[in-house]
Amino acid sequence: MAEIDLAKLKEISAKYFEKAQTVNDQAGLESLRLAFFGKNGDIKQLQKSLSTLAAELRPQFGQAINELRSKLESNFEELKVRLEAEAHRRQQASERIDITLPPHAEHLGSLHPISKTIMEMERIFIGLGYKIAEGPEIEWVKNNFDLLNIPEGHPSRELSDTYYLDDKICLRTQTSPVQIRVMQAQQPPIYIICPGKVYRPDTADATHSPLFHQIEGLVVDKGISMSNLVGTLKHLAKALFGENTEIRLRPHHFPFTEPSCEVDVTCWKCHGSGCPTCKNEGFVEVLGAGMVHPQVLRNCNIDPEVYSGFAFGIGAERVCMAHYDISDIRYFSENNLRFLEQFK
Repeated sequence: MAEIDLAKLKEISAKYFEKAQTVNDQAGLESLRLAFFGKNGDIKQLQKSLSTLAAELRPQFGQAINELRSKLESNFEELKVRLEAEAHRRQQASERIDITLPPHAEHLGSLHPISKTIMEMERIFIGLGYKIAEGPEIEWVKNNFDLLNIPEGHPSRELSDTYYLDDKICLRTQTSPVQIRVMQAQQPPIYIICPGKVYRPDTADATHSPLFHQIEGLVVDKGISMSNLVGTLKHLAKALFGENTEIRLRPHHFPFTEPSCEVDVTCWKCHGSGCPTCKNEGFVEVLGAGMVHPQVLRNCNIDPEVYSGFAFGIGAERVCMAHYDISDIRYFSENNLRFLEQFK
């Protein structure tokens, strides 16, 4: 009985190593484990057969079974480690990145030309000590008209010139309401510019758009005079259009400034000699300005006997079209990549 069982051990050992040589993946490894170490495997069956032996033979045969199990388990663990290492190497090879290949080209965007123009103007005024002020695009009619000294019946309040949501709310037609909000929130000194979108029911053409960008400036302090406004506008014109740029002021009327003026700058195309761009005048109108009307100051609880100020407004599209020699304002909103990629 003992000799037969010992022969069985040799047979199982030979069968194990023969099968182990054919294992090359995790599925085969699991099949090998179940066949020899599972609850119905050969080692388990040998251990169960101990109960059928005479008592004096069990220790010797049990020791032989344990030695066989230890030998086979040791080999199984080595095989398992080797197969896992090979699987890991195959995974690394499949996920390897060939760094010798050229990288895929990245398609980088760029700032919109209007954004670049606004940022440039912000840089100019921040350098002068101004702060940037912003406000809502949906505005109270009171802030957009009444507190700016624009009376009932004024043409700018007509439905043909303003988008109304109801009789008290509209889309702002200028960024001047931001000035009102700032003056209501703080006492002078005030040095701000107000960039942002504004809305007017204009029919779109080469020079008009129902949505455009405006940059307004406001200064309120003691002793502010027209000469301060002129000096500021000269600095702005030279910074935007070149050191040789001059300005020209023409009398005008705005309800929120008194006195008021239209401001022209030396033509950026002909530099003053006359051309189609400036209609042979040598100057091009770019903005409106003036001294803040005393009533506007009173509306914001600022004493016009103590403080004075100036304000101006300029269209970002107009400046951008001059900088880049763009002939049609509609190009800015058409989302044409061929156009926008020119400004990278």
